[in-house]
Amino acid sequence: MRSVVITGAAQGLGRAHALAFAESGARLVLNDLDADALAEVAELTGAVALAGDIADWDFAAALIGTAVAEHGRLDALVNNAGLARDRMVVNLAEDEWDAVMRVNLKGTAAPLRHAAAHWRARSKAGDDVAARVVNTTSGAGLMGSVGQASYSAAKAGIAALTQVAAAELARYGVTVNAIAPSARTAMTEVVFADAMRAPDAGFDEMAPGNVSPLVVWLAGADSGDVTGRVFEVSGGKIGVADGWQHGETRDAGRRWHPDELGPVVRDLLSRAPLPAAVYGA
Repeated sequence: MRSVVITGAAQGLGRAHALAFAESGARLVLNDLDADALAEVAELTGAVALAGDIADWDFAAALIGTAVAEHGRLDALVNNAGLARDRMVVNLAEDEWDAVMRVNLKGTAAPLRHAAAHWRARSKAGDDVAARVVNTTSGAGLMGSVGQASYSAAKAGIAALTQVAAAELARYGVTVNAIAPSARTAMTEVVFADAMRAPDAGFDEMAPGNVSPLVVWLAGADSGDVTGRVFEVSGGKIGVADGWQHGETRDAGRRWHPDELGPVVRDLLSRAPLPAAVYGA
């Protein structure tokens, strides 16, 4: 049985992930700030619950340590904790910016760092490690989203962190991927009420449980050849999102003068694909 840590597990996507992993037979350690809601999910899944601030470095270490102590090892980390404070750039408040960066980006980096140390130690001790990390970015982090500057920046950071960690941790038998989900959660059901509303009948495309099968697979044994990728997932749709790529270049062999760069830049742009539109633009 796989030993799995899930953050942000008390509601929405995290709760759906916990239920799906429990159904697959995984042994779980769940985290959230909401202790009461977390306890309910833990009871449903037979999980160990550890309420607390995942962006606290020492608490994140304790969370990973709990999984190792309870199950003898950690096999997968699902970073799902998130927070949004929607504002246009001109209305950004410093405390809200800091909170969004802290929960989303630091709250992903902290448990990842301690899980990585556990897996490196096991690998160096001669263990055959087959570990998985599944991070949670967003379409806002991939394409940008009007009115979500801080959230978009934090989620873009998670996508970049995913790629770096995948490159660094491959030598230890660890894969690192990310999902960009679209589903009904506490963060989306009010802001995007019409799009997120459940239908009266038929397939509920925005149900958070639709996202969880991909997360369970990415955290499982069969996905060992997949790393450093970002998957968009919504309803019954799954796609691979492709990030920045090197484009054509022009080399003067010397320092450019500003006055000559207009035609050069416009020619390069004419040959480059148009960027994906920012959500809400």
